Amino acid sequence: MWSYFNALRYFIEFSYNGKNYFGYQIQPDAISVQEELEKALSTILREEIKTTGAGRTDTGVHAKKIFAHFDTEKEVDVVNLPYKLNSFLPPDISIKRMFPVKDDFHARFDATYRTYEYYISLAKNPFTQESAWQHWKRPLDIQKMNEACKILFEYEDFTSFAKLKTDNKTNICKMYKAEWEQDGTELKFTVSANRFLRNMVRAIVGTMVEIGSGKIKPEDLRKIIEDKHRNAAGTSAPGHGLFLVDVGYEF
Repeated sequence: MWSYFNALRYFIEFSYNGKNYFGYQIQPDAISVQEELEKALSTILREEIKTTGAGRTDTGVHAKKIFAHFDTEKEVDVVNLPYKLNSFLPPDISIKRMFPVKDDFHARFDATYRTYEYYISLAKNPFTQESAWQHWKRPLDIQKMNEACKILFEYEDFTSFAKLKTDNKTNICKMYKAEWEQDGTELKFTVSANRFLRNMVRAIVGTMVEIGSGKIKPEDLRKIIEDKHRNAAGTSAPGHGLFLVDVGYEF
């Protein structure tokens, strides 16, 4: 049976492989996930649809679980529209579900946390070339990297990990989790916070790898953060190893 709701705003839960996209957000002369999503929605609903995503992922970054909202005056079939969208969308974008929300509920500003995972391969792996940083030429000390993770919780101003020249009104973030785990030759970094700055996770990972490879010490992270300048931190890790895996809300 079809389910209809009289609601102006709808949430979409979806995922995507970011290999072919210059991030989620629409930008001139570059293909984006938002552009593909809005094109499919507008075609099916026969009106111009604009979406607002939970975050702006960088070029090549993936999302296992992300949300966006859109407004429409039409009654939306939230059961069958996801199937129709998946038929219109390319194979690397998948709609999971859709549901109505209050007309002032916001995909970005009402999110209470975001969780990312970053993957590093410690052995050359032909099956993870597009989903993990192939860092097999030099060993990494996971213990030292986890020592550095504990230091992150001492701070809330992460300017040193923020992309330069952005429109951020504040660089304050509340860290909830930061941890490295090893499973065979694969490393996984899980980090969760109330919000993230542009390029923040990749900059943290790049700095952590410098710590793990012995270029700098874990305690050096304090000075890096306290300098409050992007040049103090390490080079950003490649985007293809990063996944947005969860966004939390209080519906």
